[in-house]
Amino acid sequence: MRVREKNDRGVVQSVVLFLGVSALSGALAAGLAIPFVGLADYSTDKTHETLQDLPQELKTAPLAVKSKIVAADGTLIANLFEQNRNLVRLDQINPIMRKAIIAIEDDRFYEHGAMDAKGTLRAMLRNQSEGSVQQGGSSITQQYVKLSLIAKAKTPEEYQRATASTYQRKIAELRYAVAVEKQFSKDEILEKYLNLANFGDGAYGVEAAARHYFSTTAAKLTLPQAALLAGLVKNPRGYDPTNNAARAKDRRDLVLRRMQELSIITAKQANDAIRTPVYDPKKVQRVPNGCAASKYPFYCEYVVSKLLDNPALGKDEKARAHYIKTAGITVKTSLDLKAQRAAEAAIKERTKRSDTAVAAVTMVQPGTGLVKAMAQSRPYGQDKSKRETSYNYNVEKTYAGGYGGFQIGSTMKAFTIAAAIQKGIPLNYRINSPAQMSMGHLKFTTCTGTTRDPKYNPRNSTAAKGDLTMIQAAQASTNTYFLQLSQRVGLCSIATLAAKLGLRDAQNGQPLQQVISMTLGIDNVSPLMLSNAYATFAARGKYCKPLVVTSITSLGGKPISTPGVECNQALEPSVADGVNRVLHEVMEPPGTGQALKFGNSDLAGKTGTIQFNKAVWYAGYSSRLAAAAVVADADLPYTDLMRGHTLDGEDIRDASGSGTAGPIWKIAMQKALAGTPPTRFAAPTDKTVRGDVKDLPFVNGMNVQDATNRLQQAGFQVTVSPEQVRSTEAAGTVAYTSPRQRDGAPEGSMVTLHISRGNGEQPPVPPNSPAPPNPPTTGAPPSIPQCPPWHPKYPNCGGPRR
Repeated sequence: MRVREKNDRGVVQSVVLFLGVSALSGALAAGLAIPFVGLADYSTDKTHETLQDLPQELKTAPLAVKSKIVAADGTLIANLFEQNRNLVRLDQINPIMRKAIIAIEDDRFYEHGAMDAKGTLRAMLRNQSEGSVQQGGSSITQQYVKLSLIAKAKTPEEYQRATASTYQRKIAELRYAVAVEKQFSKDEILEKYLNLANFGDGAYGVEAAARHYFSTTAAKLTLPQAALLAGLVKNPRGYDPTNNAARAKDRRDLVLRRMQELSIITAKQANDAIRTPVYDPKKVQRVPNGCAASKYPFYCEYVVSKLLDNPALGKDEKARAHYIKTAGITVKTSLDLKAQRAAEAAIKERTKRSDTAVAAVTMVQPGTGLVKAMAQSRPYGQDKSKRETSYNYNVEKTYAGGYGGFQIGSTMKAFTIAAAIQKGIPLNYRINSPAQMSMGHLKFTTCTGTTRDPKYNPRNSTAAKGDLTMIQAAQASTNTYFLQLSQRVGLCSIATLAAKLGLRDAQNGQPLQQVISMTLGIDNVSPLMLSNAYATFAARGKYCKPLVVTSITSLGGKPISTPGVECNQALEPSVADGVNRVLHEVMEPPGTGQALKFGNSDLAGKTGTIQFNKAVWYAGYSSRLAAAAVVADADLPYTDLMRGHTLDGEDIRDASGSGTAGPIWKIAMQKALAGTPPTRFAAPTDKTVRGDVKDLPFVNGMNVQDATNRLQQAGFQVTVSPEQVRSTEAAGTVAYTSPRQRDGAPEGSMVTLHISRGNGEQPPVPPNSPAPPNPPTTGAPPSIPQCPPWHPKYPNCGGPRR
């Protein structure tokens, strides 16, 4: 107890001496003295009591260190910081720098304790004799304490207390300085100080300062460079050479002369250093800060939005934002620079900044969800006159800067195909698909009931019509086929499957709407969501959440928790294989995507055009990479792309998924996959191709009621087409069914009765398709086929027609 009391009394004596020196000065000595007013009644005992109330240990906040975001190969994407700082050990700082800072700030640093009374008095006298402040009175330890308290301040009030010119603050700082001297060695204090100090122009710590002003490191600083930096800490802004080179030189030279006075350097060394230019402007390094300064600003901002969602980085978004910019973490991403360059090249080749339409493309790796690239036609910025934007057209609106997608059009048909195959519908499934049809009589099942639209009369956007198979309808993107298919499959099945593949409304995150036109793609979906969903088909039904942050490591190299690859088997492989077969044929003649085929790998894809041509899409994939490209009007009110809009500097005369968005997709994919071995899709099983079908009763020539009863007894649902067809069957009887009796149908599926109006015409024959084979004679009526060619029970009846 007596030893502690003696130590405390020694501290008190130091304080009293300090106060006395301050009082004698009649002013503030080098910013460190305490106002004399109010000290008359402040006795040694009161000082002692005040010291007893102070904490015995200085609790410092971790130094703010810049964090970085890097690509998959480690290439820097962006720096994120509140203070540009790189921590270094004392042995990584040139001894001349250590000597320079001690010479000008506290030349007896290694000789005194927390406070240097002799140095303070000497500085005061010199400053008074010179008529200006030439030397500081605070020890380096005291300066470290003050800087630490300022760094720890989180509010304006805390900052005010940390910088107030009051004797209470000075006493507190001195008490903390005593504690610091007890806790750390002189070398440790000097190291902490040199890493903490502000060296001006946004550089914090000696390492960042060396890089910023001289393009070197703290270990390689020369004498004049070290002297300049040592002079900066007193007034970082006033002595900043980039603001006032002459004033900075005067301060540097003062440091050099002080080093000469202390015999640290010779007169010749000082004179030689004084003759050197204060700095070379060409060597000044500006450290870019934030995503706006990144080469990949939109990708970077999406990464940051994911970091802000990570609870491991803080209790709330505000805490996470601060941590990200101060903790010195390294965030590794999935960005593939080869793929990114490919995506940017595609945008550059097919668009111009002056375009009124916008274009975007996202690329995802199947089987991992790794987001390999994002690019868009409008550059990052706030100047609308230069067509700059802060919107990221590739991601959902639920993320900062996300635009919220566009209506996806017929790319949605891929999910109807998947739902149909999942229900056992064969790839050759035929539906009579006229150029336009009334669907007001049809009820569509949803997850909560049924829906209908009495006034819905859709039409096809292509010339294909007739009795088409699923593959033929996909090749031509026949609307009336897929609307009827979605009615038979059920909207709930399509919605459920799409949700499993990550699709939702990109504006609000809600499930896709279960409306009659769902298969035509009325909801807004982002390129990221669509490319990732299509990647599920490429990965044979393995869905993975989109992933941009692959790892986070602390300043010390320890891993920080972050979501990794997260996948599940959303579709049976056989279902995905069937989708791949159908969409592969889209890129074969006469498919709408045939012009986009390249290389030797199997490719699959689908076009998409929304109503009034406000957006056009192409989404496609190989087994190695998936991408979705969109061209759209992104300025309210949305208008037809073919009415006054430009792309690549020219008027858009014929907006289409294959001709407008497709080339962007092709260039990006082709360049990204260049040099990689070719890949193949797994062949669909015979059951997938032929479907899980059941024999259909033969009802041609029956009246509607008898045909309905017979089909329902066999386990099928029945609907009647409102339009009669020419047929050899008697008027008013069943001319044929859809699907055809020879094809069979999945159990419980919908069968449409087409009613004859006579006139002796045969049922329509599918285009480019041979007539069905004559049935064998077995005593049954010759009009009843005895060998359904698509049923797995009849393997000798042939394969699917395309």
